[in-house]
Parts: sequence; structure tokens; C-alpha cells
Amino acid sequence: MKIKDYVMKIVKKHGTTNPFEIAKRKDIIVLFEDLGNTLGFYNTYKRFKFIHINNQINETTQQFVCAHELGHAVLHPKANTPFLRNQTFFSVDRLEIEANTFAVELLLTDEMISAYKDTRLSIQEIAEVHGIPGGFARLKTYVY
Repeated sequence: MKIKDYVMKIVKKHGTTNPFEIAKRKDIIVLFEDLGNTLGFYNTYKRFKFIHINNQINETTQQFVCAHELGHAVLHPKANTPFLRNQTFFSVDRLEIEANTFAVELLLTDEMISAYKDTRLSIQEIAEVHGIPGGFARLKTYVY
């Protein structure tokens, strides 16, 4: 199943695109803590799932980090993801790209983009309006 299709299935099931709400409904514990230069990470302990989010970053970034780590939780449930270091999301690692794609598809729905059809905004500009970090709009699958 494509990541976009998987995201759409989750959104339909839970009735929201809010990653914090989806995590709660999936019994994933979200912890806010001082992680230094680390934005966040996902791990499991016994049968418990955790998303750790740096409490020193702004709320918009926390939302993207939560969506990214939620991507790991649903796409790679057995993998304890490596830390995202140096305040960056950019990675060539397949698991990280998949988690970023999940986050973008969750936080930037086709309906959100369609709402801007009468404007001259690019998808990148629309993405930034909706809190998607620069450069990630390229991961969005959208056909005009």
C-alpha cells in the first residue's frame, strides 16, 4: 500500500489529521522532554510504543515531529528509529524518507491544497502555511 493511501485510511478511521490525537487513539505514549539537539524519536519498550518530542522546539515543529514519528510507529512498528540530530529532518535513509512522506501526507491533505486553487501559491508555499518545513513539499503526491 502506498504511504498516501495508508495515511488516508488512518485519517478516515480516526476522523482527524492531528498526529497527537491519532497517537493517543493508537495507544502511543507521547512524551515531551529536553532532547538537546534531537528533535524527536520513536521507540518501543516491551509492548508499549513511545514518541519522544523535544520540548524546546516550537509547537509547529513539534506537530511535524509527532507526525514523522507517528509515521515510524505505523510504518515501521518494530524499528526503534535513530535520533534526528542537528535540528534537521533531511536524510537519505529509506525509513526516514518514508516517515517524512507520512508526515507531509498527514499534515498537508489534498483538500488543503485544493482550497488554494484560485491563488498563485505553489505547493511549497501552501506547505509552509500549514507548518511543513521547507523542502518537504516535494514528498507530497498531488495531481491538479
